[in-house]
Amino acid sequence: MSAQPATPSTKPYLVRAIHEWCCDNGFTPYLAVVVDGGTRVPIEFVRDGQIVLNIGSEATNRLRLGNDAIEFQARFGGVVRDISVPIGNVAAIYARENGAGMAFDVETDDVAADAADAAPPAADAPDPAPEPPTPAPGRPRLQRVK
Repeated sequence: MSAQPATPSTKPYLVRAIHEWCCDNGFTPYLAVVVDGGTRVPIEFVRDGQIVLNIGSEATNRLRLGNDAIEFQARFGGVVRDISVPIGNVAAIYARENGAGMAFDVETDDVAADAADAAPPAADAPDPAPEPPTPAPGRPRLQRVK
């Protein structure tokens, strides 16, 4: 009896769909990302192990929403930076204007997770997978996808 091949993740497809929906409707797509060793973002903007990135066309250059990673260039403090986010680290994609979007389970870099497990927790260490930002009261909540 042969094993069934693993079903490809729907996450990159859903991220692309919500991004397209935001752009088509004049919304600004924001990406909430859990930062680990496999994430290339400006560390000075990381808060509680997470960063929120504007991935709208006016804020990015060379945006590539791939199946394995999201890559682009963006300015931080006037300096162009190369950004790379493994798709597993995406916690949510949503419209800045109304909070509509989708939240996801995070699959962080195993190496970083193993190192974090081996080290004693710091007194002020963030949770390994913080909840994505939630919209203000009265706005739609993100839909969690597993």
